[in-house]
Amino acid sequence: MGATMEEQLKKAEAEPSLPVEPPPASAPVDVAVEKKADVVPPSDVDVKGGDDTKALTVVDKVPETVEKKASGGSIDRDIALAQLEKEKSMSFVRAWEESEKAKAENKAQKKLSDVTAWESSRKAAVEAKLRSIEEQLEKKKAQYAEKMKNKVALLHKQADEKRAMVLAQKGEELLKADETAAKYRATGSIPKKFLGCF
Repeated sequence: MGATMEEQLKKAEAEPSLPVEPPPASAPVDVAVEKKADVVPPSDVDVKGGDDTKALTVVDKVPETVEKKASGGSIDRDIALAQLEKEKSMSFVRAWEESEKAKAENKAQKKLSDVTAWESSRKAAVEAKLRSIEEQLEKKKAQYAEKMKNKVALLHKQADEKRAMVLAQKGEELLKADETAAKYRATGSIPKKFLGCF
C-alpha cells in the first residue's frame, strides 16, 4: 500500500491482466495518470516478411469506472445510477418502438388481407353476373334461333302450299284447254281468240 504511483504503473505494465490499485487517499487523483498502457505481446503482433525485429504495440485504455476518494464516491454512484436509469429508459423506449412497429405492421397486413378479400369477393360477384348474363344471352339466342327455324319452316310450308295451288291451277287450265280443244274438234270450229295478238 505504501508504493508510489510510479511503482504501481510499472507493476501494471509488467502484469497487464491485474487491475491498477487506486492511489492512497492522501494522493490527489489524476485521470490522465490513471490510464494504463497495455503492452501487446509479440506473439499477437503479425510479423510476416521475415523481419526479426519484434514490434510492441502500446494501447491506452481508460478504465470505465475510476475509483475516487470517499468524498467523490457518492457522486460517482449517483452518476452510475443516473446512467443505469437512462439505459433502462432507453431500453423501454426501444421496446415500445419495436412494439409500435410490430402493431403497425400487423395492422397494415390485416388491412391488406381485407383489401385482397374484398377484391376477390367483388371479382367473384362480377364473374357470376357475367356468367348469368352469358346464360341469358345463350337462352335468348336459342329462343331466337328456334323462332327463326319456325319461320323458315312456316315459309317452306307456305311455299309448298303455293306450289300446290299453282300446280292445281295449271292442271285445271290444262284440263280446261283439253276439254275446249276436244269441243272445237268435235264441232270443227276454230277458236275465236286464236292468235289474238295478230
